[in-house]
Amino acid sequence: MRRIITYGTFDTLHHGHIRLLRRARELGDYLIVGLSTDEFNAKKDKKALFSYEDRKHDLEALRYVDLVIPENDWEQKTEDVRLFQVDVFTMGDDWTGKFDFLKDQCEVNYFERTPSISSSQIRKMMSES
Repeated sequence: MRRIITYGTFDTLHHGHIRLLRRARELGDYLIVGLSTDEFNAKKDKKALFSYEDRKHDLEALRYVDLVIPENDWEQKTEDVRLFQVDVFTMGDDWTGKFDFLKDQCEVNYFERTPSISSSQIRKMMSES
C-alpha cells in the first residue's frame, strides 16, 4: 500500500482544495491529511472561519481522504511520516523547497496551485458583500 500525506487548514473548502486532495490521492492508495488545529493556527497568526471539528468532518466526507489527523506544530511532519509509514509527502507549490528535508524519508511532491482561488480570496469576497 502506497501512503500519501498532506497538510493544511482547509478552511472555506473550495475546488482548489478538492483538486489538491484528488491529485494527492492519485499518487497512492491511502491519503492522510494533517489538519491544522485551531491552536496551531493561532500560533501561525491565522484564524479559520470554521472550527477544527467542522473542518475535520468536511474532509472526512470526501472520498479522496482516508484519515484526518491533527497538525499541532511544524515539527511533527518528520514523526508523522515515520509513524504512518508514508511514501509520498505532498503540498502546494507555494511551499516548494520548505519540506525537502523529508526527502531522506519519502518522496516529496509539490503540486501547482489552482489559479484564481484561495481561502483568503473567498474570505475577502465574503467581507466585501
